[in-house]
Amino acid sequence: MLDPSLLKAELRYGCPAADQLLINRYFSVGYSYYFRQAKWALELVDPDKIDLETVQRLDNFRPDYRFPKRFRADLSDYHASGYDRGHLVASANQIDSDIQNSETFLLSNMSPQTPSFNRSKWRQLEDAVRKLDSQSDVLETYVMSGPIFDFMANIKLIGEKDENGISVPVPSHFFKCVLTEEKNGSLKMWAFEMENAGLNLPLHAYRVFTAYLERRAGMLIWGNLTGPEIEKEKSKIRSMWI
Repeated sequence: MLDPSLLKAELRYGCPAADQLLINRYFSVGYSYYFRQAKWALELVDPDKIDLETVQRLDNFRPDYRFPKRFRADLSDYHASGYDRGHLVASANQIDSDIQNSETFLLSNMSPQTPSFNRSKWRQLEDAVRKLDSQSDVLETYVMSGPIFDFMANIKLIGEKDENGISVPVPSHFFKCVLTEEKNGSLKMWAFEMENAGLNLPLHAYRVFTAYLERRAGMLIWGNLTGPEIEKEKSKIRSMWI
């Protein structure tokens, strides 16, 4: 039987390992049972259009019942926690149909984010990526987003603890890796790391090497791409497009 991940366009350049790979209709998620949230979420910012009309944000947050209860986050974990249900794949990137937008509100696409981060700098970065994708020389834009946990600091938890004292951990930082395929065939990479807090610096201040993020997050990013030119690109900090 053909591996369904081979049919997903957003996985063309590879995806990191995870406890469970979720093949959604319009994006894919690598899920961590231990953290009860995604390790990463991967999307094509501008997939093939389905409807001519765009849809409104649905806001239908809900658990993802593809996981056993002991491994998944629930709405009650976020209730009165002080943290937002922060999108990894942005709702505004998936607006061609109701079902496309609806998928982004599964809790498997959420991580606990401080309101000052989710509603400000993270949103600014999402907006900037859409502007990148709209440039005339960009053919496709791949985006991988996910949490980072700093185990040298105290990990905050939200939600009801289970019998082992485990609940949903709050990431200390978030990352976003961007890969564009240009119309001339070249590939360009950007990577960002941001603290899960109110941030005041311009977006370019949060750029890092893609290779650095691989070590920081403990995963191989764009793993289907190999060779000296790719390693050079992963070790480069490109200038911002805006």
